[in-house]
Amino acid sequence: MTKLNLFRNPFKRWFPGDGESRPTVLVKELAERDRRRMLRHFLALERPDRLLRFGSHAPDQQVTNYVYGIDFARDMVFGVYNRLFKLVAVGHLAFAPREAKNSLTEKERVAEFGVSVSKSARGLGIGSKLFERAAIHCRNNDVDTLYMHCLSSNQTMMHIAKKAGMQIQRDHGEADAYLTLPAPSPVTMLQEAVEEQFATLDYALKANTRAAAKWLDKIKND
Repeated sequence: MTKLNLFRNPFKRWFPGDGESRPTVLVKELAERDRRRMLRHFLALERPDRLLRFGSHAPDQQVTNYVYGIDFARDMVFGVYNRLFKLVAVGHLAFAPREAKNSLTEKERVAEFGVSVSKSARGLGIGSKLFERAAIHCRNNDVDTLYMHCLSSNQTMMHIAKKAGMQIQRDHGEADAYLTLPAPSPVTMLQEAVEEQFATLDYALKANTRAAAKWLDKIKND
């Protein structure tokens, strides 16, 4: 089975991709019910990937504490599910008071973004799509400064930062990048709402398909 087939979905005609080699990526808001899938995603990251995501070889317990410490009432978490209803990418958009980042913005909050993509789902532009969704959410919620902090060796994050036109500062093997976002518009408001609606429909379809498959397997085994 190819990577492409894992992400094929019935809504492609509404959100055309870049061609057959780059399928549409539907990004969905995650919630409390997704914590266990998020934990499985992070724990399945290989040791080098865990280093790049967390800045250290975080042990399982530290990763578990991180996942169960996410405040969904304050932050936004986005995810991408493949055709098999497996969570293969997570983007965490954490908000903090302006002073926490010593930002020059006049807004009350700033945001920091972190992302991880499973090895099986790379090369599809998922990381960039998650970043775009995070940036739109910031714009629509009166946040005009978006940060990313990572190791300088994290080529994926560096690529996302450069592609977005972020200002990057490197120091002792680490990098800080920030992007000043424009004000929201009716287009960004509509875009976020429509993307979430289609991602929710896609999520429900995959969940129901998985539930039906389990039910059929149970009947066969009875």
